[in-house]
Amino acid sequence: MKKILKKIKQYKKTMFILLLIFVFLIIFLSTEEPVEEESINEISLEEDTYCNVIGVDIKGDIYTYISEEDSDIVSSEDVVWQIDNANRDDDIKYILVTVDSYGGEPVAGEEIANAIKRSNKPVVSVIRSAADSAAYWAISASDLIYASKNSDVGSIGVTMSYLDYSPQNEDNGFNYNKLSTGKFKDAGDPDKPLTQEERDLFMRDLKIIHQNFIEDVSENRSIPILEVEAIADGSAVLGERSIELGLIDEIGDVYSAKKYISNLIRQEISVCEY
Repeated sequence: MKKILKKIKQYKKTMFILLLIFVFLIIFLSTEEPVEEESINEISLEEDTYCNVIGVDIKGDIYTYISEEDSDIVSSEDVVWQIDNANRDDDIKYILVTVDSYGGEPVAGEEIANAIKRSNKPVVSVIRSAADSAAYWAISASDLIYASKNSDVGSIGVTMSYLDYSPQNEDNGFNYNKLSTGKFKDAGDPDKPLTQEERDLFMRDLKIIHQNFIEDVSENRSIPILEVEAIADGSAVLGERSIELGLIDEIGDVYSAKKYISNLIRQEISVCEY
């Protein structure tokens, strides 16, 4: 009988301990905050980080996307994503773009320019060493553009020049075998000579892109189109000359841009990046 009573006491003790554990788990789980799923199109800064300006870098060659990590390439889809996120952030007052690029793909430059044009936050761009070709196209829509007096600016032109290896192939005894279903399918292959007909085809498209570039700069910078056409020979100009041509607004650097923004919003600025 004593053994039975002892077992009953041990059983009650065990059940009491299990009950305490169960109650503790219920309290713990009920006080844990639910995790909200983050939007795939948005990214939030840490809670203790205060920002009123978002910094965006355009450094290196500009392409629409990057297949592999490369420090010398910037993708327009990444820049557009940063601008769009800044537009959704109520704390952000300005977008500050710094540029160090000699160009890239026309479509990449156009995509960034379009993102800046539709931005509901003012965009100030600073040209450091260069903003040429597609890089200038990209920032031409900015509300204000700074550049050093020694910066390389503009280069409004389009190129797809390449090396022709066909004479070397011929000297080495190599023959090019054309196996294409379309007349112009292998046009531009560096291992074959470029025909006049192929050259005319490429130049047709290059002229169209060039004209689109000129029209965008004219619209974005409020420069008469004839004035843009007059300087759209593919050459770049230094910062001081680019002011005279209307390609930039002020001689200055990143600190000049920060001071300008700070004066406008009447508060000290804190620049963050997504």
